[in-house]
Amino acid sequence: MGTSPAVEGFFDEASNTISYIVADPGTGACAIIDSVLDIDYAAGRITYDSADRLIAAVRERGLTLQWIIETHVHADHLSAAPYIQDKLGGKIGVGARIVEVQETFGKVFNEGTAFQRDGSQFDALFEDGDTYQIGNMTGFAIATPGHTPACMVHVIGDAAFAGDTLFMPDGGSARADFPGGDAGALYDSIQRVLTLPDAMRLFICHDYGPNGRAIAWETTIGQQKADNIHVGGGKTREEFVKFRTERDAQLAMPKLIIPSLQVNMRAGEIPQDDSGVPMLKVPVNGL
Repeated sequence: MGTSPAVEGFFDEASNTISYIVADPGTGACAIIDSVLDIDYAAGRITYDSADRLIAAVRERGLTLQWIIETHVHADHLSAAPYIQDKLGGKIGVGARIVEVQETFGKVFNEGTAFQRDGSQFDALFEDGDTYQIGNMTGFAIATPGHTPACMVHVIGDAAFAGDTLFMPDGGSARADFPGGDAGALYDSIQRVLTLPDAMRLFICHDYGPNGRAIAWETTIGQQKADNIHVGGGKTREEFVKFRTERDAQLAMPKLIIPSLQVNMRAGEIPQDDSGVPMLKVPVNGL
């Protein structure tokens, strides 16, 4: 809590994702968290406007990119990590349990033996409790499985980045019904996050403006403990699991889940066919 990084959020309207530039005020070193690659899925067309916004901001502010962090393998947008790395450098990091996600969805997408399921597509695999440096700031990785096995919350000074583990207090929490998800594990992970100091800033990855409010992405641990509609006010594990299970059964699959999983489990690289042409698969009745 002794360090207060400069945090700038970038909202992607197409996927309701917030990407972040997190900078060390003392050195100008920074990290990008949860970047977005644009896709017109119907047309099979990739573009880079969202990533270019992040790249331009890093350059305009005179920052040096050291890390490109994925809080988890997203199912609702594609990662722009390799595109950004090519322009600005930095290491791509994700939770070490990515290997479980790769194993699960390697089978779903019939990837065969050419697809490595060891996390080697990433530059760093974070274990629970691992630390890393952004200039003079120390980042701290907390494993928060439940939404996916590889989810992590990253704490950098007085700021924590929740990924999909928590939404804004009136948004609650993420679903836990994807392969490898677990509502009970998600509750346990959230309770662990809520042991952080009440004053800590908490930045979330998605917001949908419940009940027509303006899009928002910053809250605090104290606000979450008091007001989160799914876990706040002392709600029990049993209450949460019952609610989450019933709610998840009513949810449709994210529109971009099929391309997102194939790309994101590869650290943002688009898969190719045997002739080297970028190509996505659509498994029938596989999810």
